[in-house]
Amino acid sequence: MAKKLKVLLLKQPPHMRDPWMSDLLEALGTRHELIEYDYTRPPASQFEGVDVVVDQGGSMGVREMADCCGSVKLWQVLGTGVDKLDLEYWSRKKIPVANTPGQFSAVPLAEVALMYMIMLAHRWKESQRNLEEGLFYRPFGEELDGKHLALLGFGASAQALAIRAQSFGMRISAIDIREISEQERQKFGLEFAGRPADLDSLIAQCDFLSLHLHLNAQTRKIIDERRIRLMKPTACIINVARGALIDEEALYRALSENRLGGAGLDVFATEPMDPNHPLLKLPNVVATPHTSGTTYGTSKRRAACVAENLERIAQGLEPLYRVDTLVEETVTRS
Repeated sequence: MAKKLKVLLLKQPPHMRDPWMSDLLEALGTRHELIEYDYTRPPASQFEGVDVVVDQGGSMGVREMADCCGSVKLWQVLGTGVDKLDLEYWSRKKIPVANTPGQFSAVPLAEVALMYMIMLAHRWKESQRNLEEGLFYRPFGEELDGKHLALLGFGASAQALAIRAQSFGMRISAIDIREISEQERQKFGLEFAGRPADLDSLIAQCDFLSLHLHLNAQTRKIIDERRIRLMKPTACIINVARGALIDEEALYRALSENRLGGAGLDVFATEPMDPNHPLLKLPNVVATPHTSGTTYGTSKRRAACVAENLERIAQGLEPLYRVDTLVEETVTRS
């Protein structure tokens, strides 16, 4: 028989809570005992008897909390990324950690990545400046039809982007640490599917490079100065994953020196990004404030995922989407 759980909620600041937290509370209902963590009080007493911790965003947990988790059966992250959680430490403490993985935010991430490609191809910033200045019929743009899209990481968001890019007539390639099956190649219209060893040659050929990786020690600045120099001067980088996947200083130099065609960025190495940062001022950069996955649909799907995992814990079952078992992997997919 399923038991009633004691659930400790670690909440983000008020301006970042809703609809994430309200959707979660609606999904959980009155089934379990819900307690909000008080950051003004010592953690030890607040973790007594707690079965599940829900960490909104995966960035609220600190080691002092992990040291108090003797009864915790699951540390549930309400989000995809866990790079701000000391996952290795949680693993050593034998605390199971689960996230709400990429399939729950794949559609909006793919939509924003495609939006960036369209905006860059049609030189959105320059066209808006011309409109304001009364200069019509310029600039000339490009078309996505026939352009080569390279997907770095081929998890849920990359697959959702591949489906959409097919309808625009794009040529699509993908790289992943796993073997991409022939069935997947056909389903997603891939003309090439490779492994990490193929990355340098692929980025030298592509017109758009879209990043779909989690951030870890191996993927941090995977797109560095050397790899940026391999790219065509007309190529564009799209990043809706994690900002630190790219060496931002190298990216800025390449864009400002016209050694790279453009960039579409939703994420940055340091957030919030300084609105006066020179990278954001470049005419060949389009950007949003880490909102590519911020949709009402994502919020409801993630809340339902957390609710399902809590029910599994209540029934004595293994939680879905554990990530603490992945700490030894070199690259993980989103």
